[in-house]
Amino acid sequence: MVNELFNRGGLEDMFYTISLTLVAMTFGGVLEYSGMLAALINVILKFAKRTGSLIASVIVSCIGTNFTCSEQYISIIVPSRMFADAFKLKKLHAKNLSRALEDGGTLTSVFVPWNTCGVFIATTLGVSAGTYAPFAILNYIVPVISIIYGYTGFKIVKDKTAKVENPEGLEEHLETR
Repeated sequence: MVNELFNRGGLEDMFYTISLTLVAMTFGGVLEYSGMLAALINVILKFAKRTGSLIASVIVSCIGTNFTCSEQYISIIVPSRMFADAFKLKKLHAKNLSRALEDGGTLTSVFVPWNTCGVFIATTLGVSAGTYAPFAILNYIVPVISIIYGYTGFKIVKDKTAKVENPEGLEEHLETR
């Protein structure tokens, strides 16, 4: 059994996963450099005026990025860059953003069959994402709990020392509660 584990192909066998990561990171860079992220965040923030809806927007954005960019790291990096200034403007501590990114990006990446996490798990376990999804209760319950926390204010940490200028007109979209 150990011999079979160590002789499965190594780096060559992992090239599909590695290539997906490289392509996804390139796509994320293009989105940011072209200004599409700034345009996207302004549209999203028209609907995300309060803390709960802002956290829900981060989680939904992470899930959407998992489906479109096929990479867990991009589903954390891109939304973090998109929402960092919005969290500062609302005087929310960065740990709130970090928690929402983890809940929406990391935990849901295994459900996307073409995501590197989904490909890795399917290759390693020999089980498709649809087959193990009903048993991954933590992975779909935690984002829901995070959204509930955002709307109720439970465990939401404020940052009274946050000082930020109004980047790209974000303040007009956010209520200051």
